[in-house]
Amino acid sequence: MGKRILITGGTGFIGQSLCQRLIADGHTLTVLSRQPSHNVQAVCGRVDAVNNLDQLRRDEGFEAVINLAGEGIAEKRWSEARKQELRDSRIALTDQLVDVIKSWEMLPAVMVSGSAVGFYGDQGSSHRVTEDTPPHDEFTHRLCSDWEQAALRLEPAGVRVCLSRTGVVAGPGGGFLQRMLLPFKLGLGGRLGSGEQYMPWVHREDVVAALVWMMETDTARGAYNVVSPNPVTNRRFTKCLAGVIGRPSIFPAPAPVLKIALGEMSRLLLTGQMAIPERLQAEGFQFRFPDLGPALADATRY
Repeated sequence: MGKRILITGGTGFIGQSLCQRLIADGHTLTVLSRQPSHNVQAVCGRVDAVNNLDQLRRDEGFEAVINLAGEGIAEKRWSEARKQELRDSRIALTDQLVDVIKSWEMLPAVMVSGSAVGFYGDQGSSHRVTEDTPPHDEFTHRLCSDWEQAALRLEPAGVRVCLSRTGVVAGPGGGFLQRMLLPFKLGLGGRLGSGEQYMPWVHREDVVAALVWMMETDTARGAYNVVSPNPVTNRRFTKCLAGVIGRPSIFPAPAPVLKIALGEMSRLLLTGQMAIPERLQAEGFQFRFPDLGPALADATRY
């Protein structure tokens, strides 16, 4: 039986694939986007598009909400103004979304809301990071924590809330991998900094499957690390990527150069977490791409 589902961030790298999966599963989708309706339908498929949450105030309601909206964290240097944009596009929008949902005639059974493994901050390279790991306080932790808290405001109203702490997403045709491919194809790729920092990667198909699993699994609630069960260091990731596309990886990007070029945002590349999907695995979720080699081969097939 198909559900009426509201999606924010539906035109993004994960959202497009999610919409197509949910339509194929027989659900009816409404997508919040600032883009014109025909653009939304071109990338998402057969959906209704709204460009303002206030259009949905006092609506009859949706059975599920998947909240993925947010400006790309790695798209611009982190000036103070940019940090505020990142917060507003996640936290302020989620606060507004929760207020609109509370006005509906029927509350949704579930909201699955985005977050990221950046919740944990820099965890070094020596220990496994599960959903119970205490975070290191820095910008990405505060961003993700406040984003999650905004979504959790629905829990007292009886809505089941799941939080998707997603890693670095690999998939064909977009995302961070698209930016890495050109230098690697030119033989100019290499490790970032020491290369010993972990990259908690995950294939886009597994992210989509995990979001659907959270929506459909009545016992699922709270935070889930949406990452591969086999995290790798940046050195191993870049070596594997070079091998998949048949190029050398001999040009490392030294940490001081990245710090000059990217400022505070360089921490995204020079620090990491050996994050493990402990809760997803314990609760029976099956990964289609648990290993890096096949995941990168699929993600670079175009």
